[in-house]
Amino acid sequence: MLTIPVPFAEATIRREGEAGRAWVSALPDLVAGLLDRWSCTASGEVMHGFVGVVVPAVRADGFPVVLKVGYPLSYTAEPAALAAWNGNGAARLLERDDDRFAMLLERLHPLKTPIPDPFTAVGALARRLAIPAPPGLPSLSDKAREWIEIVPDHAARLGSPLPQRVIDTALANARDLAEEPHTSLLHGDLHFGNIMRADDGLRVIDPNGLVGDPAAELLPLLRGDWAAVAAEPDLRRAMDRRIAEFAAAAEVDRDRVRRWTQARATETTLWSRSLGDPAWVTEISDTIASLL
Repeated sequence: MLTIPVPFAEATIRREGEAGRAWVSALPDLVAGLLDRWSCTASGEVMHGFVGVVVPAVRADGFPVVLKVGYPLSYTAEPAALAAWNGNGAARLLERDDDRFAMLLERLHPLKTPIPDPFTAVGALARRLAIPAPPGLPSLSDKAREWIEIVPDHAARLGSPLPQRVIDTALANARDLAEEPHTSLLHGDLHFGNIMRADDGLRVIDPNGLVGDPAAELLPLLRGDWAAVAAEPDLRRAMDRRIAEFAAAAEVDRDRVRRWTQARATETTLWSRSLGDPAWVTEISDTIASLL
């Protein structure tokens, strides 16, 4: 019988109420049924994220896999993105059951050592992922247009924590960038924790699945490397170098990378305050938004 991690169960019930309690109670039988249906045997402890569990398993032919099951409505675009990539730079999707928000994926390996030249390496990975997007995915340009509408009011409700010039710059960036037509498939949350290894190199997991401009992928990487950025004497120069490395490898315009990163950082830092994130998390996005 599958053991659901207590912190995950408690968080789900706290967030979703009785519907969450019912789903958590049904989850062991749901997982057991999916493993049986796809001829797999669980082979490790259950892991979890914010809205789903991941069960290491082995297929009947000996192939190592993971079963990922999410709370209803949590994986709306992820299967479509993974299916489109078909293992090209991303975990390969082997089976899916969209009614149960479940996927069977090839098992990848965590990064045990740092990636050499990480912004060049991940820029090349972003270029590899930027294939034509399948239909029906949410649009990054639409999200940017939403920022134009909500960011000023959001900032005002929070007591205007950012200088007005930062807000104005973000709005101008979002307005201009949203009008540029792009049809590439994006990961949408390309941070180092979502990058793993396979025999053929780096692969991504957990995509949000968006259609838009690959130049917009940098912010989560920059935030994830902030300890190294902050250790350098000139923060702006440190960020500029990483932007240049990513842009060159991803084959995108450096200024668009900078402008998308500034707009995303501004929107992100306002939500970070609303969610009650630790101050140091908010300060990173504040600094990025202000310096770019």
